[in-house]
Amino acid sequence: MEEIMRYQPVEFFYSYNNLLAIESTRLGGLSKPPFASLNLGAFTNDLKEAVQQNKEILYTDLGINGDQIASSFQCHGNEILNVEKPGYYEGFDALITNKKNIFLQILVADCTPILLFDPIHEVVAAIHAGWRGTVNAIVQKTLDKMTLHFHTNPSDCFAYVGTCISQSYFEVDKDVADNFDQEFYFFDKEKNKYFIDLKGCNARALSDAGLMKNHIAISPFCTVKDNDLFFSHRYEKGTTGRFGVIIGIRK
Repeated sequence: MEEIMRYQPVEFFYSYNNLLAIESTRLGGLSKPPFASLNLGAFTNDLKEAVQQNKEILYTDLGINGDQIASSFQCHGNEILNVEKPGYYEGFDALITNKKNIFLQILVADCTPILLFDPIHEVVAAIHAGWRGTVNAIVQKTLDKMTLHFHTNPSDCFAYVGTCISQSYFEVDKDVADNFDQEFYFFDKEKNKYFIDLKGCNARALSDAGLMKNHIAISPFCTVKDNDLFFSHRYEKGTTGRFGVIIGIRK
């Protein structure tokens, strides 16, 4: 695999040999513009056959198959599912599991993907944190559910805050900005817009939940600035694909 091709390993997690944790890019697939080319989003207007082939290409690269994937139709909420078996679910924006050979998948195109790993109890989580999920504490609630089901201690966990729209490009109106602490936005008088730092807000949520700061890695990429590598719903005016994050523990 080339350095930047179909996916990037989350090397921050790689001291644990059996852990698979990756973030896909938009490269190396079969979809045609405007979904070019590794579009994983089945609910875009891309050809369903192309999306399915893209998934098969990526999963083959990873040494897994689609029957091992757990995913959900995400609704920008904060509901969390404890996954007992692979499959497609609806209404959950975070997935957790301690089952081996189940690989959790979240799809994004500007929202913040977050991966969690508890190496003590061998638990993983994948979180889709849009601005609504972020302000509705999806990070804290996911860690609470990991603690409830698997006795996770957040201080043992590692986290990856993945590629999303960066603060320089995420402009919103006051009604959205008012949901965030002031340290996570600035106001541009000329544009009369507020600019939100989703990565910073979610990194702080992880730290406030008990993770050590040196256990939190943050993607340096932006879906808008690095649109050649990642899909951006906002930059591409709603007509684009989806990239994904996947995490799971091999048996």
